[in-house]
Amino acid sequence: MRFHKITTDSPFTFEVGETLESIDIAFHTSDREYSKGEKVVWICHALTANSDPTDWWPTLVGKGKLIDPDKYYVVCVNMLGSPYGSSGPASVNPKTGKPFFFDFPMVTVRDIVNATIIIRKHLGIEKVDFLLGSSIGGFQAIEWAIMEPEVISNALFMATTSRITAYLTAYEEAQRMALEADPTFREAKDLHGGAAGMKCARALALISYRYYDGYNMTQSDSDPDTLFAQRAVSYQQHQGEKFVKRFDAYSYWYLAWSLDSHNIGRHRGGVEKALGMIKAKSTVVSIDNDCVFPARDMKIMADAIPGSEYHEISSSFGHDGFLLETEQITALIEPVLNAI
Repeated sequence: MRFHKITTDSPFTFEVGETLESIDIAFHTSDREYSKGEKVVWICHALTANSDPTDWWPTLVGKGKLIDPDKYYVVCVNMLGSPYGSSGPASVNPKTGKPFFFDFPMVTVRDIVNATIIIRKHLGIEKVDFLLGSSIGGFQAIEWAIMEPEVISNALFMATTSRITAYLTAYEEAQRMALEADPTFREAKDLHGGAAGMKCARALALISYRYYDGYNMTQSDSDPDTLFAQRAVSYQQHQGEKFVKRFDAYSYWYLAWSLDSHNIGRHRGGVEKALGMIKAKSTVVSIDNDCVFPARDMKIMADAIPGSEYHEISSSFGHDGFLLETEQITALIEPVLNAI
């Protein structure tokens, strides 16, 4: 897929009321120019991913795969607040020549979708044939289906929700507390600040992404005589180390707050009324052991979306099932692709 980056030529006002004279928006598309009438598949990425779905969803997206960028015009936009090209706290503040750090406006899911709509218009796309989003990508997809109901024809919302729960906010706040406990975080001298805190935050997040069975299946010690458990310790440390090499604590802090902004019912008369505004033919997919977005909550959401289909996939890996259960997900996506 092809990487693009644009700088807007007009001010962008965030939902919190602050305005920047311009913003950068990074995105990937199929490796060609868009031709009017092409079938458009738009993917919204999850929290710490980038705008190249062939990188983080390689079993489903790529040449010869189910979502083939040569067969469909595939688009994915990098979220505002992310360090992968779009404007965020790691971006250079033109007034200081240094990263924005905490001077960047707080970002909501609606801000992220408004930036996405800028790219839709920039590309000249009038209709999105199939919109997919999982986790915070699902937050974006649901918001967009409400904000531009006439644009989105088909949508799949997987492992997600229509409003942040207190349970998930507690996880996000625990991670922000881990960042704040690192004294280098608030010093904000450079983008390496808060690295130790971010390792801890990432390790905490990983536990929420995996279900009890799947984690024990892969990270239990094999030595029957081990004195202290080591494999899970090593795994958590390794994942924290790996994460700080590709992300920064400031972007992570901002995106954690973006999660907490999610409430599709805000200024729309409540969640149920907002879901009723969706006109896309919608498929709602839950994961049976997802402790972040329980299946029972997603069933309630599906019931409020006019004409939606509800499906539940089985996984030993909890929330991460949306990345791992390729066969079951293919069975749900393929009929939609064949029908567009």
